[in-house]
Amino acid sequence: MKIRCPVCREWTTWEENPYKPFCSKRCKLIDLGAWASEEYRVPGKKEEEEDEEQKEADE
Repeated sequence: MKIRCPVCREWTTWEENPYKPFCSKRCKLIDLGAWASEEYRVPGKKEEEEDEEQKEADE
């Protein structure tokens, strides 16, 4: 199966690809770095906001 690398958009194969869904170790590390530097974020409330709401609910 052919897929596109989510980082560089090059075509790569799924089978026998140790870096899937990426095309190379380089693209895999670029993606990891983006997560580590918080370029990607999972949507949701910040922990501080949740704590404040919980305190208000407890009162």
